[in-house]
Amino acid sequence: MSVTLDIRLKRANKIYHEGETVAGVIVLVCKEPLQHHGISLNMEGLVNLQLSSKSVGVFEAFYNSVKYTLRCDMKRSLLAKDLSRNCEFIVHCQPQKAKVIPTPVNFTITPGTLQNTRERSLLPKFLIRGHLDATSCVISQPLTGEVVVENSDVPIKSIELQLVRVETCGCAEGYARDATEIQNIQIAEGDVCHGLSIPIYMVFPRLFTCPTLETTNFKVEFEVNIVVVLHDDHLITENFPLKLCRV
Repeated sequence: MSVTLDIRLKRANKIYHEGETVAGVIVLVCKEPLQHHGISLNMEGLVNLQLSSKSVGVFEAFYNSVKYTLRCDMKRSLLAKDLSRNCEFIVHCQPQKAKVIPTPVNFTITPGTLQNTRERSLLPKFLIRGHLDATSCVISQPLTGEVVVENSDVPIKSIELQLVRVETCGCAEGYARDATEIQNIQIAEGDVCHGLSIPIYMVFPRLFTCPTLETTNFKVEFEVNIVVVLHDDHLITENFPLKLCRV
């Protein structure tokens, strides 16, 4: 006898906020009469913390490790197999009421502006300009801007956008900081035309981002890197801290 058990929530996107009711129905499909010993429904919130290899415990992939699940179980007789069904849903923090005023950020990248460079004289000459429309971003809206390669002595191989989540955890022994790449998008390939505006457009991944969080003992922050790869394998990177919020 074929029996199927399913959980169907009223909200198609399965997104809820604090104080809201998670509502839906349990659907049981069976063509014949079915005996059982009761149907139970449980909700579980699970946080999976993984210690870093550093001396201070840092949990990795923080936001992706928080999971909310509905579990439905139907007990059957000894000779019949019990039925079970899980349904994951998402809990968002309450949106902030204040408006986010976008402030454009202009940037210029040359050999002289690069940091953490040991032998600056060996770098090829280049000039890259551009802007981000905002670094205080609404998490449900894309990060936008543009980049322009004015000139470069070495042909360009590609231009990429790298989104990084930075988790900082501290205690009496000190602080530890872990950075994890959560998205990489190529916005240009090959030796692009000089003076041509290349659009920057990145949608924040729903399962790997959250509003920027700062507490006494830990922080969850985000950064975006504009990475220019030259044909001689030189990497040119410009870093921009982001503040994500939900409105």
